[in-house]
Amino acid sequence: MKIASFNINGIKARLPALTAWLEEAKPDVAILQEIKSVDEAFPREHFEDMGYSVETHGQKSFNGVALLSKYPMEDVMRGLPGDDEDTQARYIEATVVGDQAVRICGLYLPNGNPVPGPKYDYKLAWMERLRTRAKALLSQEETFFMAGDYNIIPQAEDAARPEDWTQDALYRLDSRDAYRRILNLGLTDAFRARNQAAEQYTFWDFQRGSWQRNDGIRIDHFLLSPQCADLLTDVGIDKEVRGREKPSDHVPIWIELAA
Repeated sequence: MKIASFNINGIKARLPALTAWLEEAKPDVAILQEIKSVDEAFPREHFEDMGYSVETHGQKSFNGVALLSKYPMEDVMRGLPGDDEDTQARYIEATVVGDQAVRICGLYLPNGNPVPGPKYDYKLAWMERLRTRAKALLSQEETFFMAGDYNIIPQAEDAARPEDWTQDALYRLDSRDAYRRILNLGLTDAFRARNQAAEQYTFWDFQRGSWQRNDGIRIDHFLLSPQCADLLTDVGIDKEVRGREKPSDHVPIWIELAA
């Protein structure tokens, strides 16, 4: 089972680019972030014609997450538990059933800037809710993973110029500590489990010629439960997608599971 995560930065703007990548990469499941669309406006039929079932958790103009799956999806949950007043569409879960069932948690973690301020407080609180959700799934011994745009640079080697990010919400110590508290529950960073090389990025800003200078950061991650990590067979980043026409500022990251 090939599963990819892709922050597309607007479904309306990126539909041709996303379609071309899906036809080329052929993921069995695609987890999308920043669809920037309400559910009713999402081009569901387009993806259904490509053989995907579609589940969305959308929001007008901002945020929004979606799951595309060639396998049946069951027990869909929209929204991260823990705050009934949180109206931002950043989280979706579903179980996909291949050779075995895998629980997919798709997320678009808050950016958190500017720091300090309410947006940063929201980011850290959201991460604590994510940790609580991970603990609950781990206690049930679920085969699951949490994937998406984490807006977290885990370590210095995950940025071309880490010194420029020290006061940014993506790399501040509090942010990285919150990420490590989630990871240290017993989850596996799928990419780093297979690839220790530097200069492995998933995001390049549209400004300052970042792509041309390879001035990137790695902020899109797959965190796997122990049961899911046992199934991991491959992982990769489709870096070349960033150089195509009308790209997102992110590129797809994917895993393959023996499931």
